[in-house]
Amino acid sequence: MPPGNTFDRNQDRREHQIRVNEHIRISPIRLIGPAGEQVGVIPTAQAMEMAREAGQDLVEVASLEKPPVCKIMDYGKFKFQQKQKDKTKAHQQKLKEIRLRPKTDIHDIETKIGNARKFLEHHDKVLVYVMFKGRELQHIEEGKRMSMMLAPK
Repeated sequence: MPPGNTFDRNQDRREHQIRVNEHIRISPIRLIGPAGEQVGVIPTAQAMEMAREAGQDLVEVASLEKPPVCKIMDYGKFKFQQKQKDKTKAHQQKLKEIRLRPKTDIHDIETKIGNARKFLEHHDKVLVYVMFKGRELQHIEEGKRMSMMLAPK
């Protein structure tokens, strides 16, 4: 393998790692205060002192900027809020299909309606359709009757 093309498993983890307090080595930094106000571009040591006085952490929020942007905040609370955001993103709306045939029995239809309710409670979309095969195509009114039966439920 040619030099420079080595694979580093930890590279992704390091890129997304947030630096806190003493792990911030670059100086100077752009500082945002605990209330969200712009403090300005100051040396890292002075920013660390301000964070200690406030009883909070100095967290690097934008490491790729010139100079890097840091904020005085409670790091534990910040991590908790990030986890909560990830949980809400985890459930993405899915499309669930319920297939019926004209000869589907009433009890089976009620079971499928119950499943559809569960899907809707989980904020998923539900697509209900009636399938016709062969001679069933001549009795489309049976499919309309089934769809009318589903509508009020």
